[in-house]
Amino acid sequence: MKVLLINPPSENLIGTNLPEMLEKARGHSPPLGIMYIASMLEKKGHKVEILDCQVEEFGHKEVEDEIRRRKPDLVGISAMTFTLIDAILIAKTVKRIDPGIKVAVGGSHVNIYPNETIKLEEVDYVVLGEAEFLFTEMVDNIDKPEKLKQTKGLLFKENGKVIYTGPVGLIEDLDSLPFPARHLTPYKKYSSVLSTRNLVTTMISSRGCPYKCLFCDRPISQKGFRARSAKNVVDEMEKCYEMGIDEFLLYDDTFTIDRQRAIDICNEIMARKLDIGWDIRARVNTVDMELLMRLSKAGCERIHYGVESGNQEILNILRKGITLEQVESAFRMTKNAGIEILAYFMIGSPRETRETIMQSINFAKKLNPDFVHFSVTTPFPATDLYDMGLKEGILPNDYWKAFAENPTPDFKPMLWEENLSKEELIELLRLAYKSFYMNPTYILQRIMKIRSPGEFARKAGAGLKVFRL
Repeated sequence: MKVLLINPPSENLIGTNLPEMLEKARGHSPPLGIMYIASMLEKKGHKVEILDCQVEEFGHKEVEDEIRRRKPDLVGISAMTFTLIDAILIAKTVKRIDPGIKVAVGGSHVNIYPNETIKLEEVDYVVLGEAEFLFTEMVDNIDKPEKLKQTKGLLFKENGKVIYTGPVGLIEDLDSLPFPARHLTPYKKYSSVLSTRNLVTTMISSRGCPYKCLFCDRPISQKGFRARSAKNVVDEMEKCYEMGIDEFLLYDDTFTIDRQRAIDICNEIMARKLDIGWDIRARVNTVDMELLMRLSKAGCERIHYGVESGNQEILNILRKGITLEQVESAFRMTKNAGIEILAYFMIGSPRETRETIMQSINFAKKLNPDFVHFSVTTPFPATDLYDMGLKEGILPNDYWKAFAENPTPDFKPMLWEENLSKEELIELLRLAYKSFYMNPTYILQRIMKIRSPGEFARKAGAGLKVFRL
């Protein structure tokens, strides 16, 4: 069976225009989920191809041309809520080209709204949960209905009825997974505005998160924290290095949950003398000076910290479980270790006022990270924040469910307009970006740190996006 896995284009992104512009300026990341599934399919002898429309900058006309040219038997589509419209348009295109081509949809959106997704006319299969083994088993048994019914984690249609095969468990042994099939992607095209090197890829060394932030859906989608061994992680890095890839963005929710494993990974990198750079995501209450120094020596060049607010009361409402003092301490230690910092802030959270937002903007400038990412707090489905908004009447109805049942391009997610309107929040977001990035001292500091023409081009492009806000 020939399988084509598609990462949809971003022609119809769901969201406010300002964050979309800024997200596009950050670069393109490899579609890890698709690449993992592709590697499993290859391992079982299936013919599989990947079409990453975002890095190729393909629109729907180009997607149609590619589907006609490649002639797949099955098309697998990754669907995030942000890209749902484009995912459904691809499914419609597939059925228009050839109704006999099967369409399977997976991703974060369908895990929240599986029943709504399978009811869409052009969708044949919904793949739930961690899909590497599941998707491969589905492909193996796609012409064997009785065996398909025994494949946990699927919804599919049979004679007009929806069949649900039951929940699929988490993959406990992450080392058992083959490395993502980067060779099936245009891996030399991926980039990040933060990177200092030219060939970049994403990795994930653990799954799940034990924390329960109000705004996050991860505790629902991945409740169990599991981690790959240090050797397995660095084996993947070394294989990528042999392909010419020397910078890694680790997408773990919190890389430093298991302190000893983080140290073991650093030791493994240093023992192999890999000349690489890498980023991690961490919480300010999970780092210390010894760990940070070890990370720095092993080539960790940047840490992403979720600060979210410069007001302690707002942090408590968001259930971050950190203090402003911990934030300042972690930032000082990280800088002393020679590691750059990307700080994440949210504005417009519950109980937020213009005063508390200005506190966040000023706190970001006081912390003086190398980069900062501001966003407007958005109540996403399957989060406690969304449930809170419905209960308090901030959100008038379950509009995400309505969107899942009938996806339309004109859909706009609601913001938390408790004390400030959407227009006021967007204007404050513009102010946050301009007040941080348009500082002449900051611009000079960044120019002095640029190492290559490629890095200059990436950062200059992103800077122009901010300037135009």
